[in-house]
Amino acid sequence: MAATYIVLLGPPGVGKGTQAKILAEQTGLIHVSSGDLFRENIKNQTELGRLAKSFMDQGELVPDDVTVAMIKDRLVRPDCAAGAILDGFPRTPVQAEALHTMLAGFKGDTNLVPFINADPKMLVERICGRWTCKAKGHIYHEKFNPPKVAGICDLDGSELYQREDDKAETVTNRIKVYMDQTAPLIDHYRKQKKLVEVDGAQPIEKVSDELLAAIKKVVK
Repeated sequence: MAATYIVLLGPPGVGKGTQAKILAEQTGLIHVSSGDLFRENIKNQTELGRLAKSFMDQGELVPDDVTVAMIKDRLVRPDCAAGAILDGFPRTPVQAEALHTMLAGFKGDTNLVPFINADPKMLVERICGRWTCKAKGHIYHEKFNPPKVAGICDLDGSELYQREDDKAETVTNRIKVYMDQTAPLIDHYRKQKKLVEVDGAQPIEKVSDELLAAIKKVVK
């Protein structure tokens, strides 16, 4: 059976991480998050982690070849033999071509690129309502998942606070930056007829159903 590689795209607040976990459970494919990989490599002080940190400490972007090496190092592990759901990589057409070359070495390719999208105003509302507990990082939402007592974590009684990157002005800018940066990548995969757009404003279950239906069409 050929391996299946899925690139999951979506702006901040659209529920991409939640959907990636659901898809991994339903398909058996491994969820590979570039953000998690960076944290894992830096924490474990791997050679790639130290290299990435040297750029980050200087406020510079980590070069593509370092990011690509981290992704490749993860995809060659035995648990990814059937493929993977990539989250956070690629971010540019150049990275997409690097991924294409890498997967060709595994006798595979990107099979599908679901793009979960939603109206920016709705995304801002979703993110700006988030409050985080200071002790353990439990997350609440003033509209969708409010704590029993305002400002207090249900689980450990610690104070809830709003992260700087969850505030309206910051969130609006994050979404704009994401869409501006990702537009060429979306166009890249659309031209290859691999892009599938899914309405992220729907209930979580409905989004999952649409994503799974699209994946079933490409899984060999």
